[in-house]
Amino acid sequence: MTDVSKTPGDAGLFIIYTGNGKGKTTAALGAAFRAMGRGWRVGMVQFIKGKWMTGERLLAESMPLLDLYVMGQGFTWESDDISRDKKAAEKAWEKSLELIHSGAHPLVVLDEIMYAFHYGFLALPEVLDALGKRPPHVSLILTGRNAPKELIERADLVSEMQSIKHPFEKGERARIAIDY
Repeated sequence: MTDVSKTPGDAGLFIIYTGNGKGKTTAALGAAFRAMGRGWRVGMVQFIKGKWMTGERLLAESMPLLDLYVMGQGFTWESDDISRDKKAAEKAWEKSLELIHSGAHPLVVLDEIMYAFHYGFLALPEVLDALGKRPPHVSLILTGRNAPKELIERADLVSEMQSIKHPFEKGERARIAIDY
């Protein structure tokens, strides 16, 4: 594994992928694959996904440099128990803190964490404080719609995915290997 903590001038970046378009998790996974290709260990916590087996989850089981923690209860807007979803988000945040502050994962992805802010499951000031105290070599990628302004202001790189056209708009279901 590459010792990124001793790479001169390479401080970790804070990256956000947000917007209503498809591709936020996919962009984060692309960065994770590049990092693993360089020998970095990657930690990824999924805050929403959890009810179904996704392609990335199946592949992660065979990737020794990827530690994937699927901690969500499914899509919150379809929930029949919001208190359960809040507890799941809190546990996912605890795991996130562990990954971020250990320094063992030079890249940590917090997939769909923005929903935890949108639904009031996590306190933004607490998260901002914790992200600011990460080891200097750790890069973070946060994904999800409706990124709070305070996160965007702190980030080094922000990309917004915009939906132009999607089969879902015509009533088509999500597709294996394309959507999950």
